[in-house]
Amino acid sequence: MLEKKIIRFLKSLPMTCVSGILLVVSFVVIKVMGKELPIDPAWGAVLISGVPLTHAALLRLAGQKGIGIFSVPLLITIAMIASISTGNCFAAGEVAFIMAIGGYLEKRTEKRAEAGLKNLLSLTPTQCRKIGVGGEELISPADARPGDRIRVLPGESIPVDGTILSGETTIDQSVVTGESLPADKGPGDAVYCGTINRFGAVDIETTSAGEDSSLQKLIRLVRESDKKKAPIQRLADRWASWLIPAALGIAVLTYLITGDMNRSVTILVVFCPCALVLATPTAIVAAIGQAAKHGVIIKSGAALEMVDRVAKVAFDKTGTLTCGRLQVSDVRPNAPGLDENRLLSLAASVEAKSEHPLGKAVCEKAAALGLAVSPIENFRMRAGRGVSAEVDGKMILCGTKEFLAESGVPLTDGVLRQFESLREEGKALVLIADAQGCLGAVALSDTVRPEARDAVARLKELGAAPVLLTGDHRLTAEYFAKQVGIDEVHAELLPEEKVNLLKEGDAKVCMVGDGVNDAPALKAADVGAAMGSFGSDIAIEAADVALMTDDLSRLVYLKRLARSTVKTIHGEFIYAIVFNATMITLSILGFLTPTIGVLLHNLSSCGVVLFAALLYNRKFD
Repeated sequence: MLEKKIIRFLKSLPMTCVSGILLVVSFVVIKVMGKELPIDPAWGAVLISGVPLTHAALLRLAGQKGIGIFSVPLLITIAMIASISTGNCFAAGEVAFIMAIGGYLEKRTEKRAEAGLKNLLSLTPTQCRKIGVGGEELISPADARPGDRIRVLPGESIPVDGTILSGETTIDQSVVTGESLPADKGPGDAVYCGTINRFGAVDIETTSAGEDSSLQKLIRLVRESDKKKAPIQRLADRWASWLIPAALGIAVLTYLITGDMNRSVTILVVFCPCALVLATPTAIVAAIGQAAKHGVIIKSGAALEMVDRVAKVAFDKTGTLTCGRLQVSDVRPNAPGLDENRLLSLAASVEAKSEHPLGKAVCEKAAALGLAVSPIENFRMRAGRGVSAEVDGKMILCGTKEFLAESGVPLTDGVLRQFESLREEGKALVLIADAQGCLGAVALSDTVRPEARDAVARLKELGAAPVLLTGDHRLTAEYFAKQVGIDEVHAELLPEEKVNLLKEGDAKVCMVGDGVNDAPALKAADVGAAMGSFGSDIAIEAADVALMTDDLSRLVYLKRLARSTVKTIHGEFIYAIVFNATMITLSILGFLTPTIGVLLHNLSSCGVVLFAALLYNRKFD
């Protein structure tokens, strides 16, 4: 509509700057130099900055009932009308301009990006291979029906939720579950839409597709949570319900007693809550600037205010508490005369041609230690199970216990018990064997971020209880939680289960995550914080805060910054109320004119801005 376009144009930053320039010209030429102009430039400020306020006040009057009609724009409109009626156009333009500055700062701090949802939508497969009596045909995943047989080749995204009918493979399902390790899948195992088939070709029986698939549910969770997230209402606007009646009552009463209209207009001018309106956005802009210097991107003022009230911090595991990269953690030989380096060298030799993440991690560790890798022959891979090859004329196998058993390698319970402690720590095992038996095992694990334990302890000191929410297995989750000092653990969670847990109870919760699967939880939490350096774009866009250095100690910094910002805002409110009360008293007694009232009113607003600016260079570490 034309009306909305005009209002949007008048509220833009360039037009607000023009409004300020016109006020300066009016003050210098007319007030200071004493010259007369055909038209006071302050009229331009009234039109540019005042029309949007009047428009907002009229919309509120038309759309609300009872006490809801009172708003800050209505009080400013009344003050402008009163100032203009007494010939003081400059006072009218000044209060309108200050409100325009406050509105611009608030909008700037609350602007939220929506590109993340587009990235999430891009994960949706656009076609799939349906296997029927007539052979293979390409269809849209939305056209797939429960019971349809779908074939997925290596490297493709799985287009539907379903169960594997035939074939074995390894699937990266971190998009849905957040698991750090790829999952080996075979007949009877469930698979999810949007996950990546890494190796073998598989046929899947569809259980749900299109809008009913897990990926679409993930997208809906993000959308629904975004709609429910409302910014914190400005305190100044809440106070307008009594500010307006009080201002009008005092102004009318003063006129009836003194008969001086100038006193009444001055009261309305100094009563305008410009300092109150500026308090929150200026403090938040200063805090956001301070945070940006320390590698923390805060997307909204409401989020910063909410951080101060957070009583729980819920962490994802992979990529958040941990570095999100598999590394060899243990090498356990199980044969006479075989040391750790020789066992790792054998494993790296066989895994050299493997594309599996575990195999690559083994090779990286051997390279880092400078171990020799022997040439191999007759390399074979069993998708989702393991690999084998001849090393120095001897067949060596690397893989799961099922792979070794299927290859005829004898495995006793005693041998397996030697590695049980590694499994209890949530580590992935690669068993190495020859025809005679198990030669040993290489364990791989994610690693805890070095600062995680200290950050968790300091958050506890600040009154924020840590919680672990993860899609990983319970043993893995409990092992890592113990390492960093987290007592409350919820494991093996799907995205919607994380969202449901975040909604339980009345405590304000900050969710910290990094993956696509964390996006709904980041949206649903009172505050979402994403690990920005290595985190997914979707998680970053879904969150209210991005930690660009992937340093968990920044959460402690953020909590302290938020607490200081809220205290600053409260202090500014007290200052503004005391200052305005003093100005109102002087106006009633006749010591102030509208023009002097405007100048002192400006002084109050400048004081608030300067007070907020101190946040920018304050130390919080």
